[in-house]
Amino acid sequence: MADMAGHMPSPAKIFFDYLQFFAVESREVNVKYRKFGMPGWETSVLGMGVMQKPIINEDMSKENITEYATLIRYAIDHGINFLDIGYPYDFGNFEYQNQQVSLALKDGYRQRVKIAISLPSVLIDSAEDFDRLFNGQLKTLQINKVDFCLLGGLNRYSWPKVKQLDALQWAERAMSDGRIDRLGFSFHDDFQCLRNITQSYDKWAFCQVQYSFMDCKHHPGTVGIEFAADMGLPVVATEPLRWGRLTKNIPETVKRIWASSPKYSPAEWGLRWVWNNPSVITVVSDMDRIQQVDENIAIAENAKPDCLSVEELVMFENIKNTYREMRNIRCTACRCCMNIPCPVGIDVPRIIEIYHDSIMYDNVKTAQYLYKIEKHSIDDCVKCCSCERTCPRRYPLLDVLSASKQLLDIN
Repeated sequence: MADMAGHMPSPAKIFFDYLQFFAVESREVNVKYRKFGMPGWETSVLGMGVMQKPIINEDMSKENITEYATLIRYAIDHGINFLDIGYPYDFGNFEYQNQQVSLALKDGYRQRVKIAISLPSVLIDSAEDFDRLFNGQLKTLQINKVDFCLLGGLNRYSWPKVKQLDALQWAERAMSDGRIDRLGFSFHDDFQCLRNITQSYDKWAFCQVQYSFMDCKHHPGTVGIEFAADMGLPVVATEPLRWGRLTKNIPETVKRIWASSPKYSPAEWGLRWVWNNPSVITVVSDMDRIQQVDENIAIAENAKPDCLSVEELVMFENIKNTYREMRNIRCTACRCCMNIPCPVGIDVPRIIEIYHDSIMYDNVKTAQYLYKIEKHSIDDCVKCCSCERTCPRRYPLLDVLSASKQLLDIN
């Protein structure tokens, strides 16, 4: 509709009107906060990830930058003050993702939220890559600094690499010149490696880990999270529903266990399990619709640390064991097979984990995606059999790798 002067409203005006409509129509509920270890700031217990594309009118084939910017602003208006931008491994989606975030952060919204970006260790091969990847993010986001920068995907292999490339010295320079406020890291490995990383630097802002009820004893698991918290390091949990795989294609055997406790949906149960751990400061969830933001905030409002009963914790253990029974090789990820380092750098336990996840969750596509972005290459195997010889259970690991290649390697 034209204004009194006969001018048509701009796209930006339409965008703000759209935002105001949802702000009025939505249920008024705001998220809780916890201390983050920074003077004068508390983080919302629910953080927002931006790796999912928005759903428009329930049509997943459509996407719109303005629509998702509206969603981000809606989340901020309802109290979410931690935005995890991560790093768009889907390089074709890089500019699109950061454009939507950039639009959302205009008009004072940038001052209402802390943002974190990642520099994936898997993409860092030289000292020059730190500035290249970081400055590229700043450019597409149209900002000149971030609150948090994460060294992403650290483990026993990537941490020595980025450390040797002077990652910490680079971060110190970036903090000195004002491009970064604080440095954190995301992590996927065992407790010993986590301890090594946390003790190597005394200025970590926080530790970010993938954490769900399927990960309670896994990389780094509850023990690792509690260790980080005891060290005074805030813990941010991501993928509480394992990329949505814990709520989709649920096996009948698992459905029957969920049905025994119908109080909540599997999604709500999964989120409540993560928030039950008092060492978790905030849980990052990728959200693609306003209804989902409302639902997750409502769950966060009612979920409290140490609130699950013994019976409920036993239920989670039964579900976890039921999923794990679907694996066709009982690898415990003890990593004994890697006692003699693979001569070509193949991470056999991690490949087996991705392979098993595709079976347990009936989701090959996500497994193929993880295999690709983590840069695994079973083709490099020279069949030296060192992994098989050192495996205490004498699993036929070369056969497992062959089966994994057929399923995961789509190149």
